[in-house]
Amino acid sequence: MKFSRLLLSMGDGVLDRVLCVLGTIAFSQIPEFMQQYLQRLGGHLDEARRQLAQFQHVAEQSGLTLDRLIAQTSANADPAVAKLSGVMTEAVARVDALQSAQAAIQNASLWERPFVFMRNVDVEIARATANIFKPAVPTTIEGLVYAVAGMLVLLTIYHAGIRYPLSRVAHRRRLRRLAAAPLGG
Repeated sequence: MKFSRLLLSMGDGVLDRVLCVLGTIAFSQIPEFMQQYLQRLGGHLDEARRQLAQFQHVAEQSGLTLDRLIAQTSANADPAVAKLSGVMTEAVARVDALQSAQAAIQNASLWERPFVFMRNVDVEIARATANIFKPAVPTTIEGLVYAVAGMLVLLTIYHAGIRYPLSRVAHRRRLRRLAAAPLGG
């Protein structure tokens, strides 16, 4: 009985350490993922701006504003030309959305950044980032904060969700055994 408790307590200590390492490693990658995501987002933004600049250049060459070019294109009798107004409108919206997301994530504080990131994430860009993600050892304060947070989260889950309930069950069993044992025994 005592040997099994000793073995479990030794295993528990090893499990604590393993969870500390796993939490530290896993959570420390979050800032690196966000950084790689921001690089990719910036590339999408640059390309969207390039496309929008081409539309603006055509508008200027025609002596129009972009809004006016979109309106005239949309009113064109040729359906193929009219559809170009949608492409131009989508380009304007895409630049606005990407600029807004980039500014929000970059300007968020250390504590806000994961929540701001989740609110502004472009799923396609995040998926593409995940496909080529390269883990890195973070050497920033942000990386350290995430590493410590990861360690604490996994330890809390383990102790509050697994270890404590199991020890309560074991304690109740011991009490039942003691209560059932003969008194003079």
